[in-house]
Amino acid sequence: MNIEQIRDYCLKKNGTTEEFPFNPDTLVFKVLGKMYALIALDKWEIGEKAINLKCDPEYALELRGEYDNIGPGFHLSKTHWNTVKLHDGEISASLLVSLIDHSYEMVVKGMPKKLKDQLN
Repeated sequence: MNIEQIRDYCLKKNGTTEEFPFNPDTLVFKVLGKMYALIALDKWEIGEKAINLKCDPEYALELRGEYDNIGPGFHLSKTHWNTVKLHDGEISASLLVSLIDHSYEMVVKGMPKKLKDQLN
């Protein structure tokens, strides 16, 4: 998937907004104000295509063991975030979509009922 496809997919998710809360080069997707995906646009432009996604800790370890291009979150909690490198094709579009969905669901799952109700 290219950056536009990732952006379009994320923005179709209920309650999602895109923001640049840290700097003009870090695109962040949030669901009701909570981050679930981050992309360093400056690195993307030079070929270091990657996305940071929230992940269940046990599943994160499983993914890191199975895929060379999935590692602990860069500048994020190493327990709850993965950096998924997309530059060499090891990560299929279907796996990436699944990981984005998982990240979104992890964030929604941790929200109070009042916020969850806003999504419905």
